Formats: sequence, structure tokens, C-alpha cells
Amino acid sequence: MSSTATIPLDLDGYTDLPPGRIANVVTYLEKRSPDAGARAPLPPGFSVERIEQPQLDAYRALYSRIGRDWLWFSRMVMADDTLAALLADPSTEIYFLLRGGEPVGLCEIHRGADEAEIAMFGVVPEVTGTGAARGLMSASLDAAWQGSVRRVWLHTCTFDHPAAIPFYRKMGFVPFKFAIEVSRDPRLTGHLPESAGPHVALLK
Repeated sequence: MSSTATIPLDLDGYTDLPPGRIANVVTYLEKRSPDAGARAPLPPGFSVERIEQPQLDAYRALYSRIGRDWLWFSRMVMADDTLAALLADPSTEIYFLLRGGEPVGLCEIHRGADEAEIAMFGVVPEVTGTGAARGLMSASLDAAWQGSVRRVWLHTCTFDHPAAIPFYRKMGFVPFKFAIEVSRDPRLTGHLPESAGPHVALLK
């Protein structure tokens, strides 16, 4: 099955997927005011730094630490030159959350004429529950709202931490759209280990 192939979707029931494919439900959320939602400072010992020219290996290593357990794969299956071009694009901003100089969180912002997308956001499991994610999101929103931005948006999905939607809503985001994403299972293509995403069944 090619990447552009389609199958009928039953909008009132189940749709069987071809072998090797997985699907998740995507929720899109937005903020239309910088004053909406909770704000939080960074906990002691943490800082946020903009990375002007992120190295692919360092970026992917942090991305993997954050998302491997949740089956994040988009940046792992992306070709090196494509990802390098994305990270080098003037409209892309990369921020690392640091603890003692070690990257432990990531925010990737794509800036448009009057809106900004938080395309990637997360922290490594070791700092979950410390308040670092709230601090990183607050700092990321300060960056996103610069200039003529009137809307900040992001998306999360069922291949993410179950606390993601409550977290984003607490930070002032409001859901506005659902989508279904179908993709090749990255554990079968070799882009992720078979142990990744244990909450998603692996069908060989």
C-alpha cells in the first residue's frame, strides 16, 4: 500500500487497517489570547535556551527520550536533509529545557504571519511532575506570542501522554478539531525499537 493510497472510512463504526498500519486520534487546540490559562515559573535549577542551530543527533536524541514511550516517530522517520532544512528554516524556533546543562525538554515553534504553531513539546520522563513542563510551556508561550501573532495552536494525539489534553487546557488552550492519522508502524520499519510505545499493540 503506497503512502497516498486510501481506504473507505466508516464514520459510524470500525474501519480495518491494512497490515503494518497504525492509527491515532489527533486533537487540535488553540489559544487566541496570551492571558488565557495558567502560567508558571521554571522550578529552581531549570532554564530555557533557544538553540539557534540544533544538531540533528542532539535534537533527535532529546526527541527520542521524550517521546519513545509514547511512539513519537515523525522526526525519526524524516530524512536527514528534510529535518535539517526544517530546523534551519527562519520561521522555526527551537527551545531546550535545561537542567544542570542537560537537555530535558523541547519546544519547537513554527511561526507564521499572524499565528504560531507549537509543533513539538515535551519533557523527559525524569522531570515529569516537577513543574518543569508548566514552566517550559509558559516560556514557550512568551516566545510564541511575539510580534503580530494572534493565535497559538498545537495538536496532541493518542500516541501521547494521557495528561496532555488536561495540561494544555489548563494552560489556556481550547480544542477545536479532531483528525485521524494513519501511518506505517515505525517499529516495523526499524525507525523505533519494538519496545517503543507499549500502549500501542505491535502486530507483526
